[in-house]
Amino acid sequence: MIGVQCKRLQPCSSMVLSSHFGDEALRIQYPIDHDLARIMKINDRLNFVWFWLNQSLAAARPPRVGLLAGVWCLGLLAAIANAQNHVAETRSSRTTDQSLTDFLAPPQYESWELFPDGRFPNVVTCVDGSILAIWGQTQLHARRSDDGGRSWSEPIAIGPNAAIHSGGAVVDESTQAVWVFGEAQHPPADRLAYVSHDHGLSWASASLVIEPDSRSHSPSLHMNEHGLTLQRGEFAGRLIRPTRYYGPANEREHWPTHYSNAIYSDNQGQNWHTSEPFPFLGTGEAAVVELSDGTLYYNSRRHWAPAGENPRRRWSAISRDGGQTWLEGQCCDSLPDGPQDSDYGLMAGMVRLPIADRDILVFSNVDSDSGRKQGTLWVSLDGGKTWPHKKQVVPGPFAYSSLTVGRPGTNSAGWIFLFYEGSSGNDQRPVGGTLARFNLRWLLPDVELN
Repeated sequence: MIGVQCKRLQPCSSMVLSSHFGDEALRIQYPIDHDLARIMKINDRLNFVWFWLNQSLAAARPPRVGLLAGVWCLGLLAAIANAQNHVAETRSSRTTDQSLTDFLAPPQYESWELFPDGRFPNVVTCVDGSILAIWGQTQLHARRSDDGGRSWSEPIAIGPNAAIHSGGAVVDESTQAVWVFGEAQHPPADRLAYVSHDHGLSWASASLVIEPDSRSHSPSLHMNEHGLTLQRGEFAGRLIRPTRYYGPANEREHWPTHYSNAIYSDNQGQNWHTSEPFPFLGTGEAAVVELSDGTLYYNSRRHWAPAGENPRRRWSAISRDGGQTWLEGQCCDSLPDGPQDSDYGLMAGMVRLPIADRDILVFSNVDSDSGRKQGTLWVSLDGGKTWPHKKQVVPGPFAYSSLTVGRPGTNSAGWIFLFYEGSSGNDQRPVGGTLARFNLRWLLPDVELN
């Protein structure tokens, strides 16, 4: 008998094959990459068979070499096929696709103030469906809800030391880990990472190894929308989050050297690669989503632009290679980049609703002629090509924001969550962190979506 031992939804560093013939047993551990599916290609199967056969011949007793080798090789191919099916089933079980009808319950909107002061929001949905609101201007904290946002835990300390939240939180769909990032102070500064293996209940420091980009520039992390695990095509399983290059410093004179980019990992965060630069200089603080065909849509804030380019609107690009390069850069004329009396811009939230074969995107920013106020949501029904629908969600102060959606089969299913800088009270400037939840029918009451 030959079998493959691999724990479901756990990072896997090796495959163990075992055979039993009467009182004889042979176990061979074959090293593999963390993503088991990588060894399931046809050419890898042949190499794997040769490895197994050579080990079998070396370990078997001479009288039984022919029998063992023949049976083992046949059994090996069956074991690989079973393992491949296991990987497919595992990936299928963690899909976040939902039915459109999940989002079309009767219109509903409600909000809670989660943090009375501070700055810098990210909100993500853990694999168990719990919602994690991450926050921190001087130290990183989170509050979590396991009932779809109806109630919230007390603040949970993420790191023991002072740090500024850097956004880009990533939920690893393969291991269920949650990554949160910070920096020792406003960047450029030392970068920090923390990981939770229990959906945000507890945290530990993590090693953060980031390779520089092709220009030998090492990115900063602050302050971006959350990242994601890619779920489609060749790069399924890859972790990716937006980042930025700050140039020599953050002073205005250096803004023309800044640019957005991303970091990505193919081994559950053991090390990260830096993408090629975003096509436009003067950019920083971005959001990225994966569309239904596996294309990545990237949307960035812009602090500075040369003559002839508008720094008061958002700028976008796409990637067809899992976030390694960014193409087809353009200005998003429909989306403002912060108050329209300033070139300074504003960090925004963006999420794709996980509806099979649909590319409904939601974007959050301000729709204001002056000042950070009038928080508004825009909706694209074609993956960011156009943004024909918008709705004001907060008439008063509104600044940095982040968006996530619930997970099917959990209490959060069908909900859209917006976590933003701004009070639910009568403050004249954004104070504290507020989380709102609503559904698509509230956002688009008069739009036919079926």
